[in-house]
Amino acid sequence: MAAARPGAPQPLLPVVLLLLLPGGCRALEETLMDTKWVTSELAWTAHPETGWEEVSGYDEAMNPIRTYQVCNVQEMNQNNWLRTQFIERHDVQRVYVELKFTVRDCNSIPNIPGSCKETFNLFYYESDTDSASASSPFWMENPYVKVDTIAPDESFSKLESGRMNTKVRSFGPLSKNGFYLAFQDLGACMSLISVRAFYKKCSSTIAGFAVFPETLTGAEPTSLVIAPGTCIPNAVEVSVPLKLYCNGDGEWMVPVGACTCAAGYEPAMKETQCLACGPGTFKSKQGESRCTPCPPNSRTSSGAATLCMCQNNYFRSDTDPPDSACTSVPSAPRNVISNVNETSLVLEWSEPRDSGGRDDLLYNVICKKCSVERRLCMRCDDNVEFVPRQLGLTERHIYISNLMAHTQYTFEIQAVNGVSSKSLQNPQFASVNITTNQAAPSAVPTMHLHGSTGSSMTLSWEPPKQPNGIILDYEIKYFEKQEQSDGIANTVTSQKNNVRLEGLKSNSAYMVQVRARTVAGYGMYSLPMEFRTPVEDGSSSKSFQELPLIVGSATAGLVFVIAVVVIAIVCFRKQQNNTDSEYTEKLQQYITPGMKVYIDPFTYEDPNEAVREFAKEIDISCVKIEEVIGAGEFGEVCRGRLKLPGRREIFVAIKTLKVGYTDRQRRDFLSEASIMGQFDHPNIIHLEGVVTKSRPVMIVTEFMENCASTPSCG
Repeated sequence: MAAARPGAPQPLLPVVLLLLLPGGCRALEETLMDTKWVTSELAWTAHPETGWEEVSGYDEAMNPIRTYQVCNVQEMNQNNWLRTQFIERHDVQRVYVELKFTVRDCNSIPNIPGSCKETFNLFYYESDTDSASASSPFWMENPYVKVDTIAPDESFSKLESGRMNTKVRSFGPLSKNGFYLAFQDLGACMSLISVRAFYKKCSSTIAGFAVFPETLTGAEPTSLVIAPGTCIPNAVEVSVPLKLYCNGDGEWMVPVGACTCAAGYEPAMKETQCLACGPGTFKSKQGESRCTPCPPNSRTSSGAATLCMCQNNYFRSDTDPPDSACTSVPSAPRNVISNVNETSLVLEWSEPRDSGGRDDLLYNVICKKCSVERRLCMRCDDNVEFVPRQLGLTERHIYISNLMAHTQYTFEIQAVNGVSSKSLQNPQFASVNITTNQAAPSAVPTMHLHGSTGSSMTLSWEPPKQPNGIILDYEIKYFEKQEQSDGIANTVTSQKNNVRLEGLKSNSAYMVQVRARTVAGYGMYSLPMEFRTPVEDGSSSKSFQELPLIVGSATAGLVFVIAVVVIAIVCFRKQQNNTDSEYTEKLQQYITPGMKVYIDPFTYEDPNEAVREFAKEIDISCVKIEEVIGAGEFGEVCRGRLKLPGRREIFVAIKTLKVGYTDRQRRDFLSEASIMGQFDHPNIIHLEGVVTKSRPVMIVTEFMENCASTPSCG
């Protein structure tokens, strides 16, 4: 054990320091070298040999420790160097050094020159091999790289016990296989109690149901290192890419993407596991919801169920959600009441005793026409009318018409619901048998004039659409229009669907109606129609014969007039277009070529439309955030890289929208991109695009070295 020089302070007992990160998380550190646990000689290289001296001591637990001290304060121009052994880097890019030391107060040392110091310098030297010697590298700042000048927080005097100082410094980036630490004393009286070299890394973690591996910190304290994630077992990706960023302090931050438990699995163990649903429970969708018991009338016997199967004779419709109860078909309608009126029918009924557990009950009415003995029944013809409808009735009554007279019918009233189509059994129904009566024919639809003289006219008409039997004859009622108020009318009958009315006045208007008769009686009269007899002088007949020629001539003249007007309009518009063209050419002389009018994005009814028009959407996988360089009004500002397909990778500034934003904040944030996207000038920052379809929302611009605080500075 080496003895300490006279006047040098005795080594002090080292203490343990824990570095706590914000939020109470402890940084994960890996040690590259720690002299605290070395009991044999360190055998570091000192230059000159009269400078630093290795001595032994004991810590508070009486464990032996090795330290270095120097105290050549009586001599001027001190330059004492101490170099550690070779330390392997282990692929880390930034190394932290923890120094524990004591320094004596220069004022407490009598008769010393003015060169006494209370500081020392920390250096490092990189090398691929352990090639350093007593003379190489040279003992000077270059080729060594200075880390910092270390000053104590507290120094001690001769009458006091040594006061321990602890300092942590870091350096990087490192690129070679290893490095040496070096300490330079320029005239201090101090002891180097312990030296620990270590690096930081983000520990393996589970976040958002995804596993992220241990990740080394970057080369700079502000570096962000991307760590790709993998969904835990039985979890699925919600959004991609899935990654976390490891900062320089060994903390995870800026999560991108997430996973969630798959269907049939629920979160467990503080959202670090996805466990299968047990028997009798299920989960139909992916997400963080829990497994729930099977709905009524359903069951499952296996684990990780996404759906509970319905029991026998119970069903779900195609539109029923998986968590709905299984239901059955309804029973038959009850208390059917029929009311026959000639060839029409009104049916009414009561709802079924059992609806099947559903509220989407509907009714169908099936019409069957039967033989006299009802031994053979077939579906009714299409001319039978159902009001309001035949199938899918929500009401419990229906009006049926256009049935045949003196015919036997059977009507089945079915009750159906949303699962009736799933059942192999026919729907339950109630039936009623009826026989129609004889009905009078319906009204004649219309009449036509076929010819007329001064005293007669010939009329025809179409048979009724619903004769309801054999037409025996037609009754025609007519009267002069001016005598209608007197109630005087003439009637004639015809066995055909035409008639010639005689004894009429010339040049007079007559109102005519007709109705049909069967064995059931007369039907309703047709609507009154007006017909006029011509003038008796004989010219009327000639005029009537020449009417087609007159109408044709008038039509030809009208077509000619329309053609002239169209040609005039076309000529006028052509002349107007020529004038507009001349005006447009003159107007172009007063517009600066290449001038672009700026459009305020807030004039759009939908501001998102302005973003889509003026800014290009970028896939988030093309954007790589490297470090946070500032903060803006809406969130953080980062430096990163952009690699678009077919283009080289470039540095970009990335402005992100903070989590929990409002619709107004998102609109105001993206309005900046709508404005920047309208300009393309060398003195204005270029907008690369926006990310709006992923989280976080981003504005990506070109990166300016002297404009790191915000991508919008110009």
